Amino acid sequence: MTTATAAMDEIVTERSERILRIQLNRPARKNAMTASMYVRLAGLLNDAAKDEGTRVVVWHGAGDSFSAGNDVEDFLKNPPGPGESPQAQLMNALVDFDKPLVAAVHGAAIGGGTTMLLHADFVYAGESAKFQMPFINLALVPEFGSSFSLPARLGHIRAAELILLGLPFDARHAADLGFVTQVVSDQSVLATAMETAQKLAAKPAGALRASKRLLKRSFREQTQAAMKAENEAFSAQVRSDDAKEALRAFLEKRRPDFSKTAKFANPA
Repeated sequence: MTTATAAMDEIVTERSERILRIQLNRPARKNAMTASMYVRLAGLLNDAAKDEGTRVVVWHGAGDSFSAGNDVEDFLKNPPGPGESPQAQLMNALVDFDKPLVAAVHGAAIGGGTTMLLHADFVYAGESAKFQMPFINLALVPEFGSSFSLPARLGHIRAAELILLGLPFDARHAADLGFVTQVVSDQSVLATAMETAQKLAAKPAGALRASKRLLKRSFREQTQAAMKAENEAFSAQVRSDDAKEALRAFLEKRRPDFSKTAKFANPA
């Protein structure tokens, strides 16, 4: 039974008993993230962490996708800096969130739409799910701590294939990599996530939170360090000539030309 429902233009939330469901709600743009969405989502997670009535969060997207990552037009207007950007607010909220986070993914999960999922405890993927971290193709670097968590989870060789080549991968390959919990039909992906959330919500809340903190303990510090380094590199790279050319080409639906812009980055 739903006890409370609140809607924002870009994000919809629904509370059912002890479960908070968060839906990214820009289906016409494949739920691409704007600066305001990062801030709103961070606030929702921070509030849920403090709310004794919320035991589990379920996260999914409206329409035919989970999230296509950054909204490029909005991103160009609000490129993140090395400090407290909207993206950094969400990163910190995800790292600090000590309650179970269950994601239901179908369709496109691109860029941040993939790297954000590395912070979920359960990821159920519909058969249509398509993942990709194409940062390199946009002359950018990974984010959300993925430069640490991905090789820690998959090993360097597999992580390099996904990050340095920016290759897409489907739900079955994601399961083989250990990236998702289970692959199910698109029609049942949200129901499967909710079923797991209900099982979690019935567990003793204190032990559940303590167990998650213990699971994350050894990774938390390293993930935060990776995020800090990524944010600094991302902030510099997004302002580079290569990135400007790549992002312009993306908006103009053409192949980028790096022949006149390519320079070796100054290693930090």
